[in-house]
Amino acid sequence: MQELLVAKKVTKRFPGVIALDGVDFEVQEGEILSLIGENGAGKSTLIKVLSGVYKKDAGEIFLSGEKIEFHSPADAFKKGISVIHQELNLCDNMTVAENMFLAHEMIKGKSYSLTSVVNDQSMYDRSQELLEMIGARFSSRMLVRDLSTAQRQLVEICKALTRSPKVIFMDEPTSSLTLEETKKLFEIIKMLKDRGISVVFVSHKINEVMEISDRIIVMRDGKRVGTLFKDEFNEDSIIQLMVGRNIEYFPHLETNPKEILLEVRNLSWKNKVRNVSFYLRRGEVIGFAGLIGAGRTETAYLLFGINKKDSGEIYINGERVEINSPKDAIEQGIALIPEDRKLQGLILRMTVKDNICLPVLEKISRFRFILNEAKQIQVSESLVQKFSVKTPSVNQIVENLSGGNQQKVVLSKWLATDPEIIIFDEPTRGIDVATKAEIHRMIREIAARGKGVILISSELPEILNLSDRIIVMWEGQINAVLDNREKKVTQEEVMYYASGKKIIKN
Repeated sequence: MQELLVAKKVTKRFPGVIALDGVDFEVQEGEILSLIGENGAGKSTLIKVLSGVYKKDAGEIFLSGEKIEFHSPADAFKKGISVIHQELNLCDNMTVAENMFLAHEMIKGKSYSLTSVVNDQSMYDRSQELLEMIGARFSSRMLVRDLSTAQRQLVEICKALTRSPKVIFMDEPTSSLTLEETKKLFEIIKMLKDRGISVVFVSHKINEVMEISDRIIVMRDGKRVGTLFKDEFNEDSIIQLMVGRNIEYFPHLETNPKEILLEVRNLSWKNKVRNVSFYLRRGEVIGFAGLIGAGRTETAYLLFGINKKDSGEIYINGERVEINSPKDAIEQGIALIPEDRKLQGLILRMTVKDNICLPVLEKISRFRFILNEAKQIQVSESLVQKFSVKTPSVNQIVENLSGGNQQKVVLSKWLATDPEIIIFDEPTRGIDVATKAEIHRMIREIAARGKGVILISSELPEILNLSDRIIVMWEGQINAVLDNREKKVTQEEVMYYASGKKIIKN
């Protein structure tokens, strides 16, 4: 195969850090190449340099043998380089076709001018052709806001195809997809390869990387540290290259569940949470499993006061409580690490220090309303050190941190409140293997200290290896409660109940 996109000795510096340190990179025509590494390894920076978002400080880039300089993402897009970001970049109130052709609409006539008229029919027809080509079964006239996450992913792929791309970068494309949706995406990626389009696949899910890739490039600390071909793929060797050491995914820390800390009776909200009842003991991790839309996150939102329950009762330490807002939940000793750290967990333009101290401002302020800067620095620096957050200082803007370190800031922020009940909603989504192992250890250590932990995760190995009991939800209700301490629960067992095959009345 011929080399299509090549980078030689590319360097990119930011204040206080070298994000890319003389990186070589190449993707061949019609190749599925995986780019992997820990958060902060330089993957996203490299993609942004190769797609015109960042300007490199040194090095050269070649496309089809020709030396090129990208001055903007639009410039790279015109030359056949497309990026599908983890946070999908679509306009909710526009149609599928309008999103696909945004900023390069099809017009009536041969060339653009101030009087050009958009050819809506041609755009809708071409969009429908692209959707059908990749097996999407929805109309190009639908509004994007009415689509599921998986359908939006397909729109992003078709959006890239409108420019006849040579290379498509996919950044964590399966992070919000079910197993079936991921399988469908892999079929589409292989179809793109058959059409001669190169795909660069970025993921922290090593099993997916090994399944889909022709070749793997591994990065660590801003450098390329290894290349593996299909017959060399091995999970242990990949992890060793990524982190430079062996990783214990699921720490075997014994917990001793004691008295009931939280009890929920017949909790209901709209048609999304239906008569949910369960209990949580001190020193226990209970996992919530289920398919997307099963009601797991909605249940967490009711416990944290984001949504107000229609009916049901909540008891903490045997006493009935009313939780009508997040403030009520915090006062009752509940913390929520949300699913979307950027949208719900952080204020990205604020510093690490300000984000960590947000929930405890009253406690560390003078007279409850005058900020105590010294106390803020003390609290935030202590937590940054405790959770090994990689940041030049607590005054760094959170937006500039890697995804894994942003997640650690979210954890630091809520653990600063010293909660009794911690809800983790997809805590390792889009997180590298080393940070994932740290978070797993943290979850078990929190339970070992006598706190109560609720873990919501779409990754079954995570649920199976960390939970004392597993609650399986289906269509807004609890379908099964499985004791994982007495008998090790299997993935097949969980999926059986998650698909609604059998209802267990509690």
